[in-house]
Amino acid sequence: MKIINNILLFFSTLIIITDVAADHHWEDVKYSTVEVRNNIFVMMAEGGNLAVFIGKDGTFIIDDQFAPLTENILKEIKKIGGDIPKFLVNTHWHFDHTGGNENLGKAGTLIVAHDNVRKLLSTDNTIKAFNKEIKASPKQALPVVTFSTDTSFHINNETIHVFHVHNAHTNGDSVVHFKKANVIHTGDVWFNGFYPFIDVEHGGSLEGVIAAATTIINLADEETVIIPGHGPVGDRKALVEYRKMLALVLDKLRIYKLQGKSVEEATEAKPTKELDATWADGFLLPDQWIKIIYAGLEMP
Repeated sequence: MKIINNILLFFSTLIIITDVAADHHWEDVKYSTVEVRNNIFVMMAEGGNLAVFIGKDGTFIIDDQFAPLTENILKEIKKIGGDIPKFLVNTHWHFDHTGGNENLGKAGTLIVAHDNVRKLLSTDNTIKAFNKEIKASPKQALPVVTFSTDTSFHINNETIHVFHVHNAHTNGDSVVHFKKANVIHTGDVWFNGFYPFIDVEHGGSLEGVIAAATTIINLADEETVIIPGHGPVGDRKALVEYRKMLALVLDKLRIYKLQGKSVEEATEAKPTKELDATWADGFLLPDQWIKIIYAGLEMP
């Protein structure tokens, strides 16, 4: 089941990346909406995991998946007692997390994100790993409020701390911590159960993802519910295993760097061979993953 879920999850993303979105049957998308704690829900459909927090002060959401899904997302939110979101936090700039920004911005939602998210959404970009060109977003899709290090929301009897983690999945990642509820949304710092895409072209790095995972682990305890950017909802123990896997890969790749190995040589060495049985059932094959992250590796 895990393998099937991961393949379906990333197949939806590949549909967009390969520019055949017009043929995608968005009306057939099914939602899985589950309350994780204290009126905080995780909503899984296509794209990144969306979180919804509802209460008397208004609806707060984290990420918004793809533009064609906004109407259905709002219907799902109403089913659980929410309304048009008052606040939206983008955990980073990728289109499977920000695709609904324009629709929600026009509806009156206040969009909040790290400074670099607005910068990246404001300009044309290319993700060479997928040969994908991304046009600049219209004004209504851009974050209205941005921050450099962190910000906090005080809503629905909860304190929500949103803080930047440096050069992790991208150069503009944010982690969202519901302090009272003891719930954390990691954005794409965590791909639960499989090798993560790291956008090294836009400031991401394997070292940064490991550092961000460490920060979240230190913030969490055994009772913390942790919502990843992709994959099933998890906990501190699962995130520790993820960090351990990444650290093992980093150690091997750093040796290759010191030896002056090219990306082709590093890939041919199969540095993830002993890990693939557990971690290689996502949308990136091991060789693809190594080719992507090796380019952004820093020398020790």
